[in-house]
Amino acid sequence: MTAATAAAESEETETAEFARRPVFIMAAATGLVLLLVSGRYGYFGDELYFWAAGKHLDWGYADQPPVLPLLAALMDAIAPGSLVVFRLPAVLAVAATVVFTALIAREMGGGRKAQLLAGGAAAICGQFVGSGHYLATSTIDPFLWTVILWLIVRWIRTRDDNLLIWLGVATAVTLNVKFLIAGFWVVAGVAVLAFGPREIFTRPKLWIGGAIAAVSILPTLLWQSANDWPQLGMSEAISKEVNGGWGGRAGFIPGALTGAGLAIGAFLVLFGLATLLFTREQRPYRFLGWTVVGLTIVFIVANGRYYYISGMYPICWAAAAVYIGKHRPALWWRWIPTWPVFVLSAVYTLPYVVPLQPIHWIAENRSTLRPAYSHEEIGWPQMADSVSQAYQSLPPDLRAHTSIVTTGYWQAGALNRYGPERGLPPAYSASRGFWYFGEPPETATNVLFVGYEPQRLAAHFKGANIVLRINNHLGVKNSSQNMPVWLLNDRTQPWSVIWPLVKDLKA
Repeated sequence: MTAATAAAESEETETAEFARRPVFIMAAATGLVLLLVSGRYGYFGDELYFWAAGKHLDWGYADQPPVLPLLAALMDAIAPGSLVVFRLPAVLAVAATVVFTALIAREMGGGRKAQLLAGGAAAICGQFVGSGHYLATSTIDPFLWTVILWLIVRWIRTRDDNLLIWLGVATAVTLNVKFLIAGFWVVAGVAVLAFGPREIFTRPKLWIGGAIAAVSILPTLLWQSANDWPQLGMSEAISKEVNGGWGGRAGFIPGALTGAGLAIGAFLVLFGLATLLFTREQRPYRFLGWTVVGLTIVFIVANGRYYYISGMYPICWAAAAVYIGKHRPALWWRWIPTWPVFVLSAVYTLPYVVPLQPIHWIAENRSTLRPAYSHEEIGWPQMADSVSQAYQSLPPDLRAHTSIVTTGYWQAGALNRYGPERGLPPAYSASRGFWYFGEPPETATNVLFVGYEPQRLAAHFKGANIVLRINNHLGVKNSSQNMPVWLLNDRTQPWSVIWPLVKDLKA
């Protein structure tokens, strides 16, 4: 037995009583806010892709494992067309993250005050609450990381090896949402070798759990192999997107701290990380602090999106809360982890991360206090109206041999969601995972192309002319407003030749 293990096992094994009522009230309040706005304003672009992917259920996709499309299909089957039901898993995930963050603080020795402090940080976290408005991997993935962190911390305290099997199960689910958790385990494994507890590697149930996780991801890996590993190309595509509008490497840490929550959330992340790395009482969990550092470096080098690290917020919040609960803070910063600051942070954050304003405010630019993604939730039915107008204006003989292709997977998802009721045929796209859903039929000698740049596809047709521009009739400036609709006529090659040439992993 190592000295670190002996020290960990000699610590008090009893935990404080779980502050069940106030923690659940915080979680319920967060969930209620998200539930009340979940019907506004419309689908986000990625949600329309998940909806479409749910109509093409498979073991894998070009850009993700299968759980999100499966969830989308399930929610839409329960209540077709209901945004509130569609987003219910996201709402529940954010509320549960509040609870599990408080539980992590409890496992680390935190009493009522520490549990409420940690849970409160999760409840007002801009990244969590903002992404909780829509169904996405960026919502479900951090929740599952929080569960995994809780299981790890609980194992460190109790040494109950059954928890290691549950770790494997939780990791299996997480791997099938997003592959990022594999990076966590690689970095965490190195940190454990360096800082302990190394004995975890001697526990058979750890390897049983690992086997469960490995087997669970095998179908997706087989799908990737059969399709030439498109996931590998996603790294380059995402890197270009990050450089184009997500802040790049220089913006990773500022973005991550801002996402944690201005003032209180960011402060607790930094303070909690410092306590994990340098305080004696957090020594059993030190490897988790270095895991935060290691993952941050990995994501920056890979030019990943800043919110990839958000799954590690809870361990930092919990560590900070436990330390503050046991020590009297210095006078100059004693005021920061207090409820008035929490309330002010919530009041400041909510208008920026949830859609509280009427749509006409966005159209008229009457308020800058709106989520960055809100524009991209507006106008999808109107876009389908515009495309339907262009399609129905074609002569019947031409229309019978015309398919619809879009430049992006958002537009394809929207047209497949809203097009059938407007008399539109299925929409296709060569963008990202949508390419794998199929190509237009050979009978389609003409194409209505929805997008700004038809050159790649137009090279395989004799003519290309703009017939209409999309108008959402609301004046909202988003990526689809004023997008041209082109008529590409007289295809020159079979679709079996064209479709592989236009495949594009860009959004």
